[in-house]
Amino acid sequence: MPETVLAMNRNDPRPIAVLGATGYVGARLVPRLVKAGWRVRAVGRNPDKLAGRPWAADPGVEIAPGDVLDRGSLEAALRGCRAVFYLVHSMGPHIADFAATDRQAAENLAAAAAAAGVERIIYLGGLGDDAPHLSHHLRSRHEVGDILKKGSIPVTIFRAAMIIGSGSASFEILRYLVERLPVMVTPRWIDTPCQPIAVSNVLHYLVSCLDSPATIGETFDIGTEEVVTYRQLMRLYAEEARLPRRWIIPVPVLTPRLSSYWIHLVTPVPASLARPLAEGLRNPVLCRDAAIRELIPQLLFGCRMAIRLALENLRLQQVESSWMDAGRLPPVEWSSRDDPEWAGGTLFRDERRIVVAAPARQCWPAVVGIGGQTGWYYADWLWRLRGGMDRLLGGPGLGRGRRDPAAVRAGDALDFWRVLAAEPDRRLKLVAEMKLPGEAVLELRLTECADGTTEIRQSARFRPRGLFGLLYWYAVLPLHELVFAGMLRGIARAAGGAILVGPERPRDRTVRS
Repeated sequence: MPETVLAMNRNDPRPIAVLGATGYVGARLVPRLVKAGWRVRAVGRNPDKLAGRPWAADPGVEIAPGDVLDRGSLEAALRGCRAVFYLVHSMGPHIADFAATDRQAAENLAAAAAAAGVERIIYLGGLGDDAPHLSHHLRSRHEVGDILKKGSIPVTIFRAAMIIGSGSASFEILRYLVERLPVMVTPRWIDTPCQPIAVSNVLHYLVSCLDSPATIGETFDIGTEEVVTYRQLMRLYAEEARLPRRWIIPVPVLTPRLSSYWIHLVTPVPASLARPLAEGLRNPVLCRDAAIRELIPQLLFGCRMAIRLALENLRLQQVESSWMDAGRLPPVEWSSRDDPEWAGGTLFRDERRIVVAAPARQCWPAVVGIGGQTGWYYADWLWRLRGGMDRLLGGPGLGRGRRDPAAVRAGDALDFWRVLAAEPDRRLKLVAEMKLPGEAVLELRLTECADGTTEIRQSARFRPRGLFGLLYWYAVLPLHELVFAGMLRGIARAAGGAILVGPERPRDRTVRS
């Protein structure tokens, strides 16, 4: 196809599709594309999750449902688009074989893009030389690029190593290891050379390639100009974070599996994600071709400056996106408080209410501020104990915290919960992601009364799985009176309103246990 046809034109009404718009890079790319003058179609499995993004209301953004594992939905989502950014990765705790899943997704994209008339694909993959010892993760990243190139649509491939930025999985591993461990026993990969890149530099390449026809159909290695080892990155982090010198002791006995378990315990990153990342750290990831620096010139931040910028965003609590944002919102159709008693099979409910002498808008910040550094307003030691047990069982525990200390949106991680809905001044609904013999939802609803007071109703719902699920519910039920009643009182105190009624069981609802 001629370059004159493929060159992007901002006057063309056809949008640029972003697959993976809720992921770490995709969530940051969408607003930058809009700022650069492009119309954007953000595509994801959960439109409600996309709608919660701060850029969703921008007139230059449209939201479309689409699943990379459903070729039909993907073709519909891409229909009418000029180009598509492919930023999807299947590596996660609920995917048994991420490479096979990514292979199928790439094949679907290549076919759907051709059927929809898309003119180019831009894919962000991984660095690393093709060799027998290349990690499973990096080999999968290369395979996706190869599949896309075999299709009929021209593909631009950017290959990156570790992305340094607040909220990236690799950076979070680095951050927590250095901050929490003054002495680190590490695998031999600690001295593997690499060329990381700041997330802002990645985004500049992605946005700017639309204005560069010379990038069409090409593959580019992107990274900072300096070559460093992971040992040097750890020392740079300690210096920028103003921590005492960290002692790093490499040993030959730590396998990637053992390393992933250690990362799981020390950092918020789960072992399912840490293991393929740890395996990839043994491979040198270096830029073999610097052609992109001439085609798209920019100031490339060195590792020290990239770390400094990431820490500044953390300090200012301006984490735009996080690795925790990616993934499907779990369907919990049975979780509505208005469901009939028989819906979804056996369902336990525990409800309480409190009436506070304050309007809903005054109570909402206290409700939406739970978790993270704020804690759960009462018996935090019990929450920490439950989080520690969950971490040992392979769950997220409380280490993930929250992206923003004052606001949440659908899809955000909140300790070992995931936000299903956040309607300001009305309700906060969370689904449990801790290890459980069943499924659990916690909901807080605010109803403002005619006299200006607010009823806050807390509802915990649990659908058990098997006998152990039943035993679990009855085991924790006595703690609910302590924890949830105390939480409601704490919310009232944080809201600055006197408690007028409760905490008490709601009279209009029986608690089924």
